[in-house]
Amino acid sequence: LKLKSENSKTIWNTEEVPEGSEFDDTQDPREEPEYQILFKQCVGTEDVFLGMSRKDHSTACCEYMVIKIKLPETKCSDIALDIQDEVLDLRTPKMKLLLHLPYRVNSKDCKVRFLSEEEILEITLRVSRMFDFINFA
Repeated sequence: LKLKSENSKTIWNTEEVPEGSEFDDTQDPREEPEYQILFKQCVGTEDVFLGMSRKDHSTACCEYMVIKIKLPETKCSDIALDIQDEVLDLRTPKMKLLLHLPYRVNSKDCKVRFLSEEEILEITLRVSRMFDFINFA
């Protein structure tokens, strides 16, 4: 069985190229900023005191991923940020960060804020797992 390609000059299909590979730039001399990946979960009294849900303290039970990036000597207007479901791409005049995320996220459901006093960009992303509708019901 031979599959017919849409364009006979294409070398590979778009499904064969991993997400975020278009951002890989090894020749870029900008340095990578320091960053932290933290996880958050929503818990109530029934979780803390009664243990009624199946939540534990592992990252598998966290609903949100928080990424804190230190950007010294950077203004908010200098930041270019692209968030996809598996990749975060941050560019400033002095720094660049291409981060392949540890979990798939919903790129449409995110909050970004720049803490100018601390010079930190804080990105909160909603983790998107396949069976979350069962685990967090």
